[in-house]
Amino acid sequence: MISWLRQLRAAFGTSFLWLISLIYFTQGFRSFVWTAISYQMKDILKLSPSASQFVVSIALIPWSIKPLYGILSDCIPIRGGKRIPYIVVATVLSLFPWILLGVESSFRSSITSLMILLTVQNVGSAMSDVVVDAMIAEAVKSERASFAGDLQSISWSSMAIGGIFGSFLGGYTLKNLSTDKIFFLFSILPTIQLFSCGLVQDVPSGTKVLLGNASSEDPFGKLKLDANSNKTSKPEQFGFQKRRKSKAKSKKRKRTITSSVNQNSQKSLVKTWYASLRSAVVSLFLAFKQPIILRPMAWFFLARISIPNLSTVMFYHQTEFLHLEASFLAYVRVLGWFSLMFGTFTYNRFLKHMSLRRILMWAHVGLATLTLLDIVLVSQLNVKFGISDKVMVLCGSALADAINQLKMMPFLIISGQLCPPGIEGTLFALFMSINNFGSTLSSIFGVSLASVLKISSDSFDNLVIGLCVQLVCTFIPVGFLFLIPAEVTGKSS
Repeated sequence: MISWLRQLRAAFGTSFLWLISLIYFTQGFRSFVWTAISYQMKDILKLSPSASQFVVSIALIPWSIKPLYGILSDCIPIRGGKRIPYIVVATVLSLFPWILLGVESSFRSSITSLMILLTVQNVGSAMSDVVVDAMIAEAVKSERASFAGDLQSISWSSMAIGGIFGSFLGGYTLKNLSTDKIFFLFSILPTIQLFSCGLVQDVPSGTKVLLGNASSEDPFGKLKLDANSNKTSKPEQFGFQKRRKSKAKSKKRKRTITSSVNQNSQKSLVKTWYASLRSAVVSLFLAFKQPIILRPMAWFFLARISIPNLSTVMFYHQTEFLHLEASFLAYVRVLGWFSLMFGTFTYNRFLKHMSLRRILMWAHVGLATLTLLDIVLVSQLNVKFGISDKVMVLCGSALADAINQLKMMPFLIISGQLCPPGIEGTLFALFMSINNFGSTLSSIFGVSLASVLKISSDSFDNLVIGLCVQLVCTFIPVGFLFLIPAEVTGKSS
């Protein structure tokens, strides 16, 4: 273990490993503060389940436009840097919303302000997620390609550890601290991340910015030199006033030439950026419209939007109807992170050679089973058999995260196999955005269903009907599995 870490440190440097580990740890640790957000909307703002889920759905939209961040960091450098400046911007966007929510109570008590600040915060989190993925991809090129799996292991491990600690501490702090203090505590991590950016050397953009003073090698410097040399050979023939006028005209001419040069350089730079952006978008479009890419992505998108997400409604049911404590639900999330890692291990150990069609089919059978467990919990049939509500919630959460990971692994695998060389990072970000956008639409579908059924924090009478609709919808994507190539497994494309 120690020798492995030494090899990684020698290959990439301590500061680089620290930064990517910190960013992924922070992504996982977000469960610490989002648990407080859930209770803020439920207990302080008194929002209905549908309203809470709608706020969260809107706030998560920035995760659906991840390719935009990738294209911007690829094509438009900031002060000559492609990655670190964007990490700094992303960290600032992630940091200040939590500080504002901690300082000003009016921001916490207003639905509009809360939704705007959460959206801004997610812009920063999503941007840093995309840029750090690009940094990892660049770091493992050429002679360091053998370390690609090692960096991914560090990334996933850091996020899982962050999720475990965030969920565990989230339940404790909710019981002992107010939400404003929780927001302040979470802002410590983005602050450390912001200072850590200064420790890592950025990848040069390769774009020469022709602003400011011209170098001796460019034509602009030559133009300035010509302007300086435009003097009268015999100044003594002129009077004092004429010499002053000549100097004034010379200075004016130099300023005009310099201004013209800078304007031309700015226009040239903008044209370069535009051409680069246009090329990236065209390449992305041409790659994505190929049937071998479009069909599988269409299935994963359909698999998201066809199933209404009732997770927020179930959270309200567990806290308002079953009266489960925040600390217990935090432990449930900790168990969920462990089951997620177990799902990853199970896939890598036993399911690599299985057809992805079969894996996805059984994953949806598992999701249907989870919905049946929710129906049993909501109808309180478990009590008749002497099974407590806490046992049902624990078992359901453990199975849910493991099964969802078994469904996510094929998505990650097929996404990696379909990405053509040259635009791997941006196209993969597009795939993730499609998945995230499908999740947002699924949440809105769930909001609409809960509203139609008149489910509220005081009335869960029709929740069983909503879960039955969810159960039926779970099998819709199974009928479209023909969109997934039959020969694709976890080992071959």
